[in-house]
Amino acid sequence: MHPSLAPHLHSDCLQIIEELHRCHEEHPFRKFVGMCNDIKRTLNACLKEEDLRRRRKNLEESRRRRKSMQEFYAEEK
Repeated sequence: MHPSLAPHLHSDCLQIIEELHRCHEEHPFRKFVGMCNDIKRTLNACLKEEDLRRRRKNLEESRRRRKSMQEFYAEEK
């Protein structure tokens, strides 16, 4: 299962999200038997990559803040 597909949450995968929505609208019953599965697999891979990039960015930011705080407290002593 994927996270919320709200357009404001995903900038990199927006085109694939729109394609999946379009497939679901065009094939309301066939979507249950796998008509849109290829698009969904592509979307899942894109969302995973997007999540990994976000996690790496947050980790780097966290390390930068931690280093800054450690330097600040080291100067006070």
